Amino acid sequence: MTLFTNVASVNLNDSMYFEILHGLWTGKKPPYTKAGVIRNTNFTASGEIDYSDVAWLDVEVKELKKRSLKQGDIIIERSGGGPKQPVGRVVQFKRSDGFFSFSNFTTVVRVKEPNEIDPRFAFYVLLNLYQSGKTDDIQRRTTGLRNLDFKAYKERAIFPLLFYIEQNRISYVLNTIQTAIEQQARFISLTRELKTTIMRRLFSEGLRGEKRKETEIGLVPESWEIRTLEEMILTIDYGTSVKCDYSSKGYPVLRIPNIIGGPINIDDLKFGQPKKNEIKKMKLRKGDLLFVRTNGVQENAGRCSIFDNEIEDCYFASYLIRVRLDTAQLIPEFLNDYVVTEVGKSYLSGRAIRVADGKFNINSGTIRKVLVPVPTIKEQEEIASIIKFLDQKINLEYQKQSILLDLFKTLLHQLMSGQIRVNNFHLPDLL
Repeated sequence: MTLFTNVASVNLNDSMYFEILHGLWTGKKPPYTKAGVIRNTNFTASGEIDYSDVAWLDVEVKELKKRSLKQGDIIIERSGGGPKQPVGRVVQFKRSDGFFSFSNFTTVVRVKEPNEIDPRFAFYVLLNLYQSGKTDDIQRRTTGLRNLDFKAYKERAIFPLLFYIEQNRISYVLNTIQTAIEQQARFISLTRELKTTIMRRLFSEGLRGEKRKETEIGLVPESWEIRTLEEMILTIDYGTSVKCDYSSKGYPVLRIPNIIGGPINIDDLKFGQPKKNEIKKMKLRKGDLLFVRTNGVQENAGRCSIFDNEIEDCYFASYLIRVRLDTAQLIPEFLNDYVVTEVGKSYLSGRAIRVADGKFNINSGTIRKVLVPVPTIKEQEEIASIIKFLDQKINLEYQKQSILLDLFKTLLHQLMSGQIRVNNFHLPDLL
């Protein structure tokens, strides 16, 4: 629904305003040249391109000439998506350097009359089309992929022909928030890198300024012991194989999606009724550590989270392994932090075994053999406290990012539907 009145509009079928370019195949005829190819994996939630994982490929010079990206081009995801992510995402190419193209799973919209339709405004129209859910019913599924019905898409992509100055103001407001979201994402990335650096030093240097000694897991403070985890475990158990669903009948049962590393994620919770002999044995309590036993991605096998009484009367599924520690020797928070370090992961995901279905498995024996640096309980608590502070800082930054994303989505809808008009405002008044 639009509140724009007495305003003409066009859609993507109008060849006077728009050029449609289909994605690049690498081709088989020389000469070749190197180009960065934007794929679905480079699309972000806010409509920006993530350049950290761009594929640099040898492509035909002839093909690249016809499909080189230009500043302002809008890239639409034609195939891809998933159960919780409909196909049809859009990003805008803003760079003026390098040679870039786009994959055959995408299509580009290029504004032919940029003095009449601001390319940034056109991008926000298409981003709003996707985020408002108006592409959900024009997806077609084939061979596991979701394909966009592009004929229907072109008809639904309607661009109000507002005065250029209003288009420009709308774009300016939205781009300002987008820039803040990008900056927040970079800050989160830097903070996470800082945490990794600090953790590396904490687990190799400690907090007491001691001399260090060489051990099986590298340099550690002289007073620290190197012990197998088996020596400090009270119990180690596999979870229940009871059938679980979302019906809320029975008890909450944690599964692989709930074990994200660090705290437990309870957003995707299923319920089941453990057997009588499991009721007492498999009920979780504060400080229990849950390890992912099997995963299709090797680095996720052995991923660990700590249960902190997030839910009452909670159990865990068979693809998880619970470890309960002798806390007089090793506190759960310290171990939970250690197993995400490079050395800790080398003993878990690094020793996962590929099985017949292509997944990677660890077992209780793998966990028992993990070598752990063991300082005094007091120093363990101090190190865990520092890392907890860093985690809280990162979580706070994620919350700020979430607020900015919600603000952007709300303003995008209101500006694109005409609920808010900016034609009578000076730009500085809006910031």
